[in-house]
Amino acid sequence: MEEAAYIYSDELSSFEYGDDHPFKPIRARNTMELCTRYGLLTDSDIVGVDPAHATPETLSVFHAREYLDILEEVDRGVYRLDMLERGIGTDDCPVVPGIRGFCLLAVGATMTGMDLVMKGRARRAFNPVGGFHHGGRDHAEGFCYVNDVAVAITHAIAKGSRIAFVDIDAHHANGVQDAFYEDDRALVISLHETGDSLYPGTGRETEIGSGRGTGYTVNVPLLERTDDEVYTSVFGRVVPPLIRAFHPDLVVAEIGADTMISDPLTHLRLTTNGYNEVIKSLCALSPRMVAVGGGGYDIYRSARCWALAWAAMTGREPVDQYAGLVGGMMYGAEMDGLNDRPMPTTGEAKERAMAHADRVASYIEETVFPLLGAQKP
Repeated sequence: MEEAAYIYSDELSSFEYGDDHPFKPIRARNTMELCTRYGLLTDSDIVGVDPAHATPETLSVFHAREYLDILEEVDRGVYRLDMLERGIGTDDCPVVPGIRGFCLLAVGATMTGMDLVMKGRARRAFNPVGGFHHGGRDHAEGFCYVNDVAVAITHAIAKGSRIAFVDIDAHHANGVQDAFYEDDRALVISLHETGDSLYPGTGRETEIGSGRGTGYTVNVPLLERTDDEVYTSVFGRVVPPLIRAFHPDLVVAEIGADTMISDPLTHLRLTTNGYNEVIKSLCALSPRMVAVGGGGYDIYRSARCWALAWAAMTGREPVDQYAGLVGGMMYGAEMDGLNDRPMPTTGEAKERAMAHADRVASYIEETVFPLLGAQKP
C-alpha cells in the first residue's frame, strides 16, 4: 500500500484568475519545490499522482445542472449580466477563460485523492489546489466556482463512509456547512476568524446543524489577533473529543494557511509552529486522510505551511538538502528552516482572544458534546 499520495499538476498550478487576483495556484508548485528541497518526496512509500479531470456528472452530485451549464458558457467566452446572480463576474469570481476546465481538474484532483484513500492505495492524500469550501450548489463565491469538498464528501457518503471534515482555513466553510447541515453522516468542524471581522460573515458557534444533523455542524469562531497558543488550546479542547466520538472512516482536512500572521486578507496571528502542531494532531486523529489546500495569500509562507503539513502526513522530519548552499529570504524573513520564531499576541488583545475562545469552547462542550457523546479532555 502506498503511504501518501501528493496530487499535483502543472496545468492546475499555472492557472491564473488574473494578475491582481489574490488566489494563486502557483503555491502548489512552490510547495513541491520546498518538499523536494527538504527531502519529502523521495521515499518509496510516497507517490506523486497526476489528477484526472472530473466529469460534469461527477460534479452534479452536489452542483445544480443549470449552474454547470452556465460555467460551460463562461468557458466559451459568453457572459451575461444575469450571471452576476450566480456570483460570476464579481471581483472574487471574475469571468476567466478556461475556468470550467480548471474546475473540472481541481475537483478531479480531490476525487483522485479520495479514490486512492478509499480503495486503500494510500493512507493519506494531499491536493494543494483544492479546498473550494465556499462554492454553493448553484453559485460561485469567495474565489470558489465549484465545491470540490462537498462533491468528494457526497461521493464518499454514497459509498457508505462516515466522513469528518475539519477546516482550519481562516474563513468559515459556509458552502460545506450548507451542504451537510441536516445530515448526520458527515461531521463538519470549522475553526475560523469570526464573521464579525471576516468574509463570509457566518459560522457562529450557535450554528450546530438542524434536523437529524443537529450537533454534526461545529463552528469555532475566533477573534482577530488569535495566536498559536489560543488556537492550539481551543483546537485541543474541541476537535479531538469530537473526532473520537464520531469515529469517522476518513477525515477530509482543509488545511488553509491564511491563518498566518503575514496573510494580507485575514487578521489572525498564527505562525508555522502553531500550524504544524495542529496538523500533527489531525494526522494522529485520522485513520485515513484526504487533505486539500484552501486559502493562503502570503504565497511563500503558505508553501512553508504545506511543506510542513506534507512532512506530518508522511511521518518525516524535513531536512534541508541545500543547507549552507542556498540562502535568502524568499520564503519568509523570520525563517528558521520551515519554522517561524515565536510571535505571540500580548496585552489586552491576547486576553480578549483567549477569553473569547474559552467561551466558544465551553459552549460547544455544553451544547454539542452531549449530542455526540464526546468527553471533555
